[in-house]
Amino acid sequence: MSNAENKSTKKGTKVVLALLLAILVVGGYYGLKFYKVYFAANTTGKSKYIYVRTGADLDDLFQEIRLKDVLTDIGTFSQAAAKMELARSLKPGRYKLANGMNNRSIINMLKSGNQDPVKLKFQNIRKKENFAAYLSNNLEPDSLTFINLLDSAALIEKYGFNKENSYVMFIPNTYEMYWNTSASEFFDRMHTEYDKFWTAARKQKAAALNLTPIQVSILASIVDAEALYDKEMPIIAGLYLNRLNKGILLQADPTVIYANDDFTVKRVTNSLLRVDSRYNTYKYAGLPPGPIMMPSINAVDAVLNKQDNNYIYMCAKEDFSGYHNFAVTVQEHEKNAKKYRDALNKRNIYK
Repeated sequence: MSNAENKSTKKGTKVVLALLLAILVVGGYYGLKFYKVYFAANTTGKSKYIYVRTGADLDDLFQEIRLKDVLTDIGTFSQAAAKMELARSLKPGRYKLANGMNNRSIINMLKSGNQDPVKLKFQNIRKKENFAAYLSNNLEPDSLTFINLLDSAALIEKYGFNKENSYVMFIPNTYEMYWNTSASEFFDRMHTEYDKFWTAARKQKAAALNLTPIQVSILASIVDAEALYDKEMPIIAGLYLNRLNKGILLQADPTVIYANDDFTVKRVTNSLLRVDSRYNTYKYAGLPPGPIMMPSINAVDAVLNKQDNNYIYMCAKEDFSGYHNFAVTVQEHEKNAKKYRDALNKRNIYK
């Protein structure tokens, strides 16, 4: 091979190598860019969830992302979102961000609606307003939406309740549902759970007491408020049923406290007893028109499986243990009540 040919070959080889190098550099640049846009980890770990409200668009999503500082690189996410047409398929919900998630997996999650369910666990919530606040802290609708439905005669009558007793429909338990569940969907689910709870066996036990399921729950709310310990619930239930059956006023202190709307009360005095309310069982006979708190399952079952006893009276024990002294006669009860009053006075508790 001549020198000229050799030089030409070497020159050609250099050109080819240069082209290959340029291709590798350009390819590497775009490959790295492609990797960063779609496959590089892009979560900060500062927030566990992304929330997409019903009706939200891509601008709303980016506002949520910036507000919670959930992504390390919003620019690459924006590019991936455009290429993957997220704006056309964005679904509402609560989405869990795992450490190290990339833009592609986040966008696919938002497009598919593959959200993390909320676990609602509620019991012993005193008033409807408190319940609405709890729900709004865990589900998308605000508390006013829940309150309006709780007070909607059309809705609650559909389920067989009224404004006073609708609160008994909510059986305390742990429920899984999606964050963007609407208020009406939530009520439908709770009514389904209520129907499941009130089995034929429970309904038969209620009928044997000459009570409806709603009345059982109302009485259970009083038992729940009275009993610090579950094992006393059937005893207290038996006592109140004795009073109901004999036509004696229930005279349940928790109903008076509820009627006065003052839950700081430790001692029910004569001034509190004068409140004119259907919830004042010192003044009005029978059960109050609605529950005084959300009754627990244990309290409902305690009423249905009440203890057969002859008790008519009860009074908190003077040792402040949370237990009660029970009595059949008024004389016995007065002795118990005096011991408790003396203990209150000793501790300077007068209201």
